[in-house]
Amino acid sequence: MTHQAEIEARRIISAVQQDEEVRDLLAEIGYGEEKIGRLEKLLEGDGKPDEGRGSPESVSQASGSEWERASEAYQKLRRISSETFKNDPDAQEHLARTLKLSEQTADGFDAIFFPGGHGPLWDLAEDADSKRLVEAFSAADRPVAAVCHAPAVFRHVKGKDGNPLVSGRRVTGFTNSEEEAVGLTDVVPFRVEDMLKDNGGKYEKGEDWASFVLRDGRLVTGQNPASSAEAAEQIVAMLK
Repeated sequence: MTHQAEIEARRIISAVQQDEEVRDLLAEIGYGEEKIGRLEKLLEGDGKPDEGRGSPESVSQASGSEWERASEAYQKLRRISSETFKNDPDAQEHLARTLKLSEQTADGFDAIFFPGGHGPLWDLAEDADSKRLVEAFSAADRPVAAVCHAPAVFRHVKGKDGNPLVSGRRVTGFTNSEEEAVGLTDVVPFRVEDMLKDNGGKYEKGEDWASFVLRDGRLVTGQNPASSAEAAEQIVAMLK
């Protein structure tokens, strides 16, 4: 398949977290199920793969793009598809197609999107396959996007020049004040805002909880969950 053919297909791979260990950690420090549920709702919506007209997946699909979800938790997500969304066949079908992240390559995809949640701080930030994919998309000059906590995936990623991918580039991500607001400043292994600055990124932010998205070349970053749809729109615009 030629690159031109791939662009016409506009296939986007969405790399998602394995968050079961994060839930266990929150429970250990005193977060009950109700509080964990409120936190997840604040950060991720209701957990459905398409949360409405403004979700990144619905934005891309409305433009004619194909959206594929990949995770090392693929077996769990396939199971959830039948257990959690028994009355939502569209959600069932989407989650049942979840791909195994470690088996994916940049070939055949036009962009990669990391949708966030706290999980990436523990798993995708340290995952060799996540790093491999981001570096492959970046080297091929294909769009890379990360929203909320997902810019954590750039922690160890290098650019073509061997420097951190975000070095010298305008970036954003979950703010220190937003982390403080959800009460997890002393729980997370690192804070996204601090990491991006430490890696040489030109960190910028908007108001807490309001949509704020930056694009620097083929790199797109969003500050928080409210930024997801706008970040997806940036990706779609680059693929036209």
